[in-house]
Amino acid sequence: MNINLQLQSITNVEADVLVVNLFEGVTAPDGATGAVNEALGGQIAALIEAGDLTGKFKETRLLYTFGKLQAKRVLIVGLGEAEEFSANRARSAAAVAAKFAREHGAATLATIVHGAGHGGMEVEHAAQALAEGTLLGLYTVKNLKKHQAVSKLTDLIVVESDESKQAAIEKGLEIGRIYAEGTNYARDLINEPANILTPTRLAELATDVAVQTGMGISVLEEAEMRELGMNALLSIGQGSDEESKLIVMSYHGNPDSEEILGLVGKGVTFDTGGYSLKPMAGMENMKTDMGGAGAVIGAMQAIGRLKPKANIVAVIGAVENMVSGNAIKPGDVVVAMNGKSIEIVNTDAEGRVVLADALTYAIEKCGVTKVVNAATLTGAISIALGRKLAGMFSNDSEFASEVKDAFHRSGERVWEMPLVEDYKASFSSNVADMKNTGGRDGGSITAALILREFVDNTPWVHLDVAGVARDQDGHGDLNPKGATGFGVRTLVELALGQN
Repeated sequence: MNINLQLQSITNVEADVLVVNLFEGVTAPDGATGAVNEALGGQIAALIEAGDLTGKFKETRLLYTFGKLQAKRVLIVGLGEAEEFSANRARSAAAVAAKFAREHGAATLATIVHGAGHGGMEVEHAAQALAEGTLLGLYTVKNLKKHQAVSKLTDLIVVESDESKQAAIEKGLEIGRIYAEGTNYARDLINEPANILTPTRLAELATDVAVQTGMGISVLEEAEMRELGMNALLSIGQGSDEESKLIVMSYHGNPDSEEILGLVGKGVTFDTGGYSLKPMAGMENMKTDMGGAGAVIGAMQAIGRLKPKANIVAVIGAVENMVSGNAIKPGDVVVAMNGKSIEIVNTDAEGRVVLADALTYAIEKCGVTKVVNAATLTGAISIALGRKLAGMFSNDSEFASEVKDAFHRSGERVWEMPLVEDYKASFSSNVADMKNTGGRDGGSITAALILREFVDNTPWVHLDVAGVARDQDGHGDLNPKGATGFGVRTLVELALGQN
């Protein structure tokens, strides 16, 4: 989508749809909305007086201009109460307006920046939220349908009459575009059918991102992983005809620092559950079991474009968990890269086994000094937190606070969960150092405790995104049905915070 800033009067901009806003409780519109109201002979004020326009959050009203403005139509979007306004509300308002324009066949959408006046947001942040909300809201799932509806909406015109705000708006729009495009790229990866997005294809696409953004890339094949003793990761993929891969992306933006932030993603490109077979209903959605890997790659794309003064390494364990004569079986024991043995009692608890070696590799071979892993790890996390929040676990309170601050800035939602030491007994094994699951009760906590076995004393945060990586209904303002790209914006914020 083309995004352009025009420094001119709101009444002179040419567009199929022009968006202005209204806060709840405002009785006399001012600013850009007031200018439009005056040009239209007081139509907006009349709607307010009649009680047909209140400014409630996401309320919309469409007006035709009949030549009184250069724009063909005016869309008024409610922003809710000014005291409750936030970047998330700015994103939602932008998404609502963009979807409205698309549904009404508009090719050009003009809008003011929401929230930089009465909303109290800094101009740059408001412009960033505008770009993010527009591009996230307009995302559509790529598909292979023979006949596809094509959106006519190609241009977003941001209108501002105050020249002193130009630099801040342009910077915010560009940052917002990069955040949204990284998220949408992650969505594309996660939505891709598993017969197309194999571990090999995921490695190829990660390589494309690295080359395009000028970062380092290496892909370890099975023979190399075997030499390193990565038997845990390899065991999960051994039942598939598709070869497993370890993808390593590296961005070095601060050669004067020895600090390296690690981003580790679970990349199970399809998960049958192995011999602990998943139920038939909904198994097609297991193509999204690489939601953590998708988020990491999308974040690295954005990081490569934003160029923070920081060092970041991404490690992705890419495997396919299938059933065959070569597949791992319940009761088998594998020895991970760090020498710890794992009894596989449930082949559907595969993500933690893959991450065991990916985390070890990031710490031992890449030298990361702190690490975040993102994984669609447990169904239990959505039982605990629903489908609006990710679960977060950490062995380091200071690093946990840093990650939570990044979540606060991104607008994505997380809740910190406990690591209950008493639960370690549930995955004790009499034939190995541990079992790969502690059973149903406290499943997300025991999974996190198992991961902790592979980070030693390195500051670590585990994000269980199983409940939020996919939108079941697609009724949200920013998310269509399918992959959400959850975590991209937070990981980018975390990377920028390393400056």
